[in-house]
Amino acid sequence: MSKTLKTLLILIGLYAASVALFESMLGYFQPENQATLVVTTFDTADVGADRVLARIEHEGELFVAVNHWPRQWYGRLLDNDQVWVRFEGIDGRYTASKVPESEKTGLNAARPLGLGFRILTGFPPRYFVRLTPNA
Repeated sequence: MSKTLKTLLILIGLYAASVALFESMLGYFQPENQATLVVTTFDTADVGADRVLARIEHEGELFVAVNHWPRQWYGRLLDNDQVWVRFEGIDGRYTASKVPESEKTGLNAARPLGLGFRILTGFPPRYFVRLTPNA
């Protein structure tokens, strides 16, 4: 194996490790601020799990984005669209729905991701979820 190939493989390994470390730390600490909300998803046994997510308010509706590789919460949400949402005094049941591709452009513009963030997270695919309050 050539020295150049070895160096390239080492750099790729270091990059993958730095992405894994960043994502793990973010998932572990789940920092909350004025721009976040907490979504509780429920499994088939109705056991809840909390996840802090960046809040996107666009054209009078509430959204969250799936911006990271670790996304167990998103799988749970797709299996059970009834979630609990908490932020800024709001605490209630919502219905979550995957946003169609046709709406992604406006949401990406409302909450763009910088290149630095994309590099740190390893360029995961981005999806959006609409959160609609239950009546």
